Amino acid sequence: MASERYSENLVLDEMGIKLGKNDFGCVFPQGETENFDKIENKLKQMGGKPTNCEIDDYTKSGSGKAKPEYIITFNEDKKTVLVVECKKLLKYHESEKKNMPQKYAVDGVLYYAKHLKDEYNILAVAVSGTSKENVKVSTFYWKKGFESPQELNKAKDTILEPLNYLYLANGKKLERKFSLQKIRELSQTMHEKLRQIKISEKDKPIFVAGILIALQNADFRADWNNISKFSTLVNEMINAIDSTLDNSDIKREKIDAIKSSFKRIKSNEKIKSIPLGESGSLAWFIEQLEMRILPMMNHYEYTEDALSIFYHEFIKYSATDGKGLGIVLTPKHLTDFMCKLGEINKQSKVVDICCGSGSFLVTAMGLMCKDANTSEIAEIKKNSLYGVELDTDLYTLAITNMIIRKDGKSNIVCGDCFSQDIFNNLKNKRLTLGLINPPYSQEDKCELEFVERLLNILEPRGLAVAVVPMSCAIGTKFKEVRERLFKNHTLKAVFSMPDDIFYPTGTNVCVMVWEAHKSHDSKKPTYFGYCKYDGFVKRKKMGRIDYYGKWEAIEKEWLDLYEYKKVVDGKSAFQCVNFNDEWLCEAYMKTDYSTLTQQDFQQTVNDYLAYLVKSGEVYED
Repeated sequence: MASERYSENLVLDEMGIKLGKNDFGCVFPQGETENFDKIENKLKQMGGKPTNCEIDDYTKSGSGKAKPEYIITFNEDKKTVLVVECKKLLKYHESEKKNMPQKYAVDGVLYYAKHLKDEYNILAVAVSGTSKENVKVSTFYWKKGFESPQELNKAKDTILEPLNYLYLANGKKLERKFSLQKIRELSQTMHEKLRQIKISEKDKPIFVAGILIALQNADFRADWNNISKFSTLVNEMINAIDSTLDNSDIKREKIDAIKSSFKRIKSNEKIKSIPLGESGSLAWFIEQLEMRILPMMNHYEYTEDALSIFYHEFIKYSATDGKGLGIVLTPKHLTDFMCKLGEINKQSKVVDICCGSGSFLVTAMGLMCKDANTSEIAEIKKNSLYGVELDTDLYTLAITNMIIRKDGKSNIVCGDCFSQDIFNNLKNKRLTLGLINPPYSQEDKCELEFVERLLNILEPRGLAVAVVPMSCAIGTKFKEVRERLFKNHTLKAVFSMPDDIFYPTGTNVCVMVWEAHKSHDSKKPTYFGYCKYDGFVKRKKMGRIDYYGKWEAIEKEWLDLYEYKKVVDGKSAFQCVNFNDEWLCEAYMKTDYSTLTQQDFQQTVNDYLAYLVKSGEVYED
């Protein structure tokens, strides 16, 4: 039989806390509350939990000292204490009358709370179960001096961080540290729930985006949990979506398109049949997103694009592996690196004409706001970030991303970046930095044509930073576009990126840095960086991650070599090039022989052969 210790460890892990001092306060196990005399005296006064005791009965008490699993104090609120009681078996979570404190988790934590609330506001959390996949959680807020507690139903069956219980009780927005593991866990669970209720692959992202947009409406966020009918909840959600988008200056036809997409869930018989209090219901999806994902996205200073990462992970579990929606997430460390190559600062005016779900714009916003004051932040969000996205579903994700970050005004349009109207509108914005990961392998446009379009939109001397397939840097490809680019713009740098940076997709890419509206001078050298090792490694179920924490130092080296124009064997080169030449470091850098091994030689041969095959340079006689 599972030990209750597993339940206690589950609480520590999910709350992200340790025994003793934490940044937010202190965590005391088994009533060991030294230096907190009020708590200590109350624990001794109430004694151990009796077998039976009504909630309003203060006469009964057990022998000895009360020993809750955990008592947690807060540095920022000395008047509030969090109490946790655990049980290993779900069947002992709560009795019918909540009057058996010794046997049941809810009954027990309310027994502690009713005595402690004479001195403190009490957050009482009952946890039953030994795994996060199968756990029951009930949370109550018993204010000091009040006769009865209030159940915080939004936290039902969800273990939060201690400060988030405090924020939830006081009506504040929750905050969570970015956690790729937690995003992956929830995305997998939610995808499976949506599969069971037959939500189509096309509607899944819109379904999630609609909930996140609705949760930006204060009235809906405060009241949705009090709604008991499915049809009422759907209608209130659609009204909240309408209100939120209307306040974001998005065109009415776009709002109607998003609402129309979301209304399809009203006709889904399976989700309608699930009671709102049960797992997999519409209310469950709202609760999970509000409690677990939205708190990672509430701060502009987070350059982690939690929403895009969530969608990327979410769609991976579908039969189409995300390809049907066209979601190819640019890795966060790459968007960050590219922003820095673009010399981003709080005065930058940024555009992405193929913005997808908004990864570049989210990263740019975070970096621009870091050193800005309040008024500058407001200006950045209102007038410094622009995007274009052709796909209506990805457009919905992009505006969701920006709305959640309180961008003030959504300057993202749904349309074709080659449209003259869109070009004219953006041209008038005096944009200084373009960031782009263009769609690959299009039938009518090559990737460099998107880069050219971006450069033509920018102000003179503006910078465009693009991640494109390595085929764009080969002298035999796209000659007409390459010639036009060199005639009108300057290629400042090209970085050869790790072969598997877009894992699990297999596209080999490079990052180009261009200066707009200045003809390329082939007598002046271009910088080439060989950036094939970024420190990331593949881990099962986690993908490609910075497991050993090497990226920060590696990125600094890459940026320093570029900024200070350093040539290092095996890492960088300077070369004068024209539009017919190869634009890759591999063609020009000197080898650092001191680091070579036989394995390196064999790998290089293999890579070169693979490159020849991919680029069509190998033919049969």
